This record gives sequence, C-alpha cells and structure tokens, in this order.
Amino acid sequence: MSARISSIITLTLCSLALSTSAFAHEYTLGALKISHPYARATVPGQPSGAAYLTIENTGKNNDKLVSLSSAVAESAGIHSMSMDGNVMRMREKNDLELKPSTTISMKPGNGYHIMLTGLKKPLTAGETFPLTLNFKNAGKIEVQVDVEGSQAPASHQH
Repeated sequence: MSARISSIITLTLCSLALSTSAFAHEYTLGALKISHPYARATVPGQPSGAAYLTIENTGKNNDKLVSLSSAVAESAGIHSMSMDGNVMRMREKNDLELKPSTTISMKPGNGYHIMLTGLKKPLTAGETFPLTLNFKNAGKIEVQVDVEGSQAPASHQH
C-alpha cells in the first residue's frame, strides 16, 4: 500500500472517530448521568453482542444497576472481563455498584460491558436500539444505543 493511500485511510479513520464522538448523547436520571451508549455491529448469525456506556454517580448516595433489558435480545446482563496472563476471563454480575462521586466506563477490552444474549437480528452500523437500565434507587431509564462499525474506537472522547 502506498504512503499516500495509507495517509488517506488514516485521515478518514480519524475523521470518523471525531464525528462519532461529536454525536455522543447523554441521559440523566436523578444523580446518575449515562453517556454515549453504543454497541459494535455484529454479523448475521452471531448469537450475542456487547454494548458499552459510561455511568457517573454525581450524588452522595450509593446506587446499583440491578437489571437491563432490550427488545433486540432475549436477555441483557452485566459482565466483567479481565485478563489473567493470556487468558480472558468473563463473569456475569448480578448488579453493578455505583458509589457516590464515581464514574464507571464500560468499554471494549477490559472491565465491564453489557452482554446482549440471543440477538433477534444482527446489530447493524448506523442503527439504534432501546436499552432499559433499572437502578435500585434511581429507577428505570430507557436509552438509545448507537450501533457503530465493528471496528469502532475502543474509547470515546467526551
């Protein structure tokens, strides 16, 4: 590949990354701020997918994300992922504690994510889908999840 084509591809990818973060969306539920819910596109026949978002607890009291649901999947749950040497370990969690004045960023690679199991159709880049988050104290909120290309950036600037 020529240096010129490589430069064009790099500039295009940078532009896409910048334009994606320009459309970041936020939701507020009491003291909780939920920002930029997104998922990566899946391929036909793929049984599960993952969604990511950031939750900030701006309040003075603990809260917990206790359940999730979405019309695009049979079930949605909180998973943690970590690397143990060269082995990826994924565990389902019953809930996710949100301590006062803390932020939890779900992102690809390491940490937490939302596992969408039993996808009813592929997640297609450019589409959106609803995701309901149920918190112990703050209650329920429905957010719109943007489906980004399967090679979406691992982190988003806000």
